Amino acid sequence: MHDVLTVAAQILDGPPEEMLHRLSASLADVIPHRAIAQLASQCATTPVYTYGEPSLARAITGAELAGLLGTVTAGRPWHGVLTIAGEEHHALAVASDRAPRGSILLLLRRYDDAVPEVDAYIQPLWDLVTIHMYRLTLNGEPSATAQSRAVAGARFEVAAELGEAHAATLATLLGVLRNQRIDDAAARTNAVELALNALAELRTDTRQDQRYHGEEPAARAFDRLADSLRGLLRHTTVELELDAPGNDKLVPGDLAHSARVAVRSVVLAMLTQDAVRRIRVGWQWNGTDLHATVRDDGPGELNGVLVLGQLSERLRFGDGQLELEAVPGWGLTARITLKPGATPHPLEDPLAALGTRELEVLERIAEGSRNRSIADELHISESTVKFHVANILTKLDVTSRTQAAALYHATAGV
Repeated sequence: MHDVLTVAAQILDGPPEEMLHRLSASLADVIPHRAIAQLASQCATTPVYTYGEPSLARAITGAELAGLLGTVTAGRPWHGVLTIAGEEHHALAVASDRAPRGSILLLLRRYDDAVPEVDAYIQPLWDLVTIHMYRLTLNGEPSATAQSRAVAGARFEVAAELGEAHAATLATLLGVLRNQRIDDAAARTNAVELALNALAELRTDTRQDQRYHGEEPAARAFDRLADSLRGLLRHTTVELELDAPGNDKLVPGDLAHSARVAVRSVVLAMLTQDAVRRIRVGWQWNGTDLHATVRDDGPGELNGVLVLGQLSERLRFGDGQLELEAVPGWGLTARITLKPGATPHPLEDPLAALGTRELEVLERIAEGSRNRSIADELHISESTVKFHVANILTKLDVTSRTQAAALYHATAGV
């Protein structure tokens, strides 16, 4: 193994935009890899960099990196399998907490051979790189730094909740259509009813609890969550168990709302796994912290729920926390901790983080254009469009083009 400090000096000595290239070259012999990527979440302008085999590097998006950032523990590199561009790849992910909102390094390895010294070597190296990147951000131009902090300080609750609402509707529809106990005619009738109800909710903006800034009894707040979960699971074979708060102390309305959103996101992620038959949800409110626990009886694997990384990242910024514990064969446990005032509020303009070119790309995404036509219209390459799309998803904290388009329409009022 090379000396960590010597290698770090070689990596940091040069233009910042080429740092990932130098890091890749330094790790080539120690950890042979096909592609490398980083997410520096404190940077609003270019938080995502990728390098390596062109087709593979272009396929790595901010969504995958954000998921890893929320689930990989700093100081404990993660080895596993990731699906990128429809193919499985042996991956190594390293997280660092040496910047306020953390950073993640991803290597798609050429081989799956175990190298015991790798973790002890790569962790301090990535910590040093993270510290350096954060210092560069602090020393940037005041306007860019202010924008970066503003974006990092608000993870766009609107986008997250739009995605969660759409996912809940789709999950419920799929539950109806997959239920073997319902005949085709009944399934079609139920699916139509659910779709009409979902449209009605969008038109009347039934998410009124988002605007509730008073207080409500903990039991009532939990009952509202229970009602939404029963509707979500009504047409599935999954059994819902509820553990209501042991007291009726008043809980801030915005805190209760954030807890409901977080729990629903966890339940939706759990439903994507195979062999889940039971989900148990509980709340505890002690007047200071709200603790929510969600357990399932699924396969007990983290790989299938990396989408929760974005939820974890949003909670962590607001001094909240999401802890995931997977026990193979026994299931997954998610523990959510929220504090009053911990939930970040959205920016007045959630698109403020985007550059001029990114706004042009997003506008065309919202119109339904694909990458090829966007490239032709803007006179840029298709790979450049993909790069802008990856950055847009990361900055808006969404996981798909559909969610980005929904946020654009909601913000622009079109």
